[in-house]
Amino acid sequence: MKIGLIILNYHNFLETNKCLTELKNINKSNFILDIVIVDNSVRAKSRQLLKQSNPNITIIENNKNLGFAEGNNVGIRLVLSKGAEAVVLLNNDTIVDKNFLLPLIKTANNNAKIGILSPKIYFYPGKEFHYSRYHKKERGKVIWYAGGIIDWNNVLISHRGVDEVDKGQYEETQETDLATGCCMLIKKEIFNRVGLLDKKYFLYWEDADLCQRAKNAGFKIIYEPKSFLWHKNASSSGGAGGNTSVYYQTRNRALFALKYAPIRSKIAVIKELIKNYQSKNYWVRQATKDFFMARFGQIRQ
Repeated sequence: MKIGLIILNYHNFLETNKCLTELKNINKSNFILDIVIVDNSVRAKSRQLLKQSNPNITIIENNKNLGFAEGNNVGIRLVLSKGAEAVVLLNNDTIVDKNFLLPLIKTANNNAKIGILSPKIYFYPGKEFHYSRYHKKERGKVIWYAGGIIDWNNVLISHRGVDEVDKGQYEETQETDLATGCCMLIKKEIFNRVGLLDKKYFLYWEDADLCQRAKNAGFKIIYEPKSFLWHKNASSSGGAGGNTSVYYQTRNRALFALKYAPIRSKIAVIKELIKNYQSKNYWVRQATKDFFMARFGQIRQ
């Protein structure tokens, strides 16, 4: 099986290089791996460092920041044109287990209806939301993702198991509401049937959108706990809760709701957005304004 693995870099050479260092040591016993870095940076020094440190890896240099969705699409198009049978999207702020791809590939091959898979993902030690809550021996075993949940009544997304210490409570391979763009294996059939990531989102919710289109086309989304890695969480967007995150989460949640939510939930989200015009948070107000004016893609500042 040929796998195209795509890492998006945005002004974060050090994290990207650490991720690539770990990838060089992974077990590739039953597949061919083609790694592609998509560089959304515009800093010449960062690009030069990437090239010097990774002379044997393909680096696509975008002339502007295309965001998570379209940035990854550039890489997806390339690896599919080179014969990839599946694509793995991997955040640059991750450290992988050396065998992380093997269970994903095995499970993907078990059923033609399986379209997208994500592994179990831990917080990188020291990057937990509630750092002081955990003992030293628990760090590195605190769950960030063990399956995805969509609350259709409120149009909210959550990660199953988040902040829990892993004690074996999520060890069953099973169907889930959504995979996470932090790490997801996507069969080429998905792109053939439903298309690429929707660039309107730019950042956040594009993974949920792709999963929903895949499910609507009859494919299954799978959580595979035998595969695992560690995530440093929102390194390139200023951290969870930052201005960038607040803006895209607010706007893109509404976009997702408009496309897929039940009518009652659509109405509730629209009413909520109208109230947002009175929000004290500038980024919430701007996201709401842009949504109603159908201004998607990158934030206008």
